[in-house]
Amino acid sequence: MKVRADIAALIREGHTNASIALRLHCGKSTVARAREALRLPPADKLGRIYAEALPTGRVKDYRPDRMPLAPAQQAANRARLLAALKDAA
Repeated sequence: MKVRADIAALIREGHTNASIALRLHCGKSTVARAREALRLPPADKLGRIYAEALPTGRVKDYRPDRMPLAPAQQAANRARLLAALKDAA
């Protein structure tokens, strides 16, 4: 079996099959077969905690499209928008 380089790299970093499958948009069974082909054991729980930023399955480089703003930042943005609107009028 030919193992994809990105799957092999994530397995060696200690990510779980589910985490790798989620990140690379492939099936868990694909990752499991790659792990068997490389003759590597399943990721341990401690390695998973360090490899993944959160034990919920989200990985370190997970960034949603829009990050929520702090209330102070929201107020500053609102004040800037109102000032721009007053200048335009």
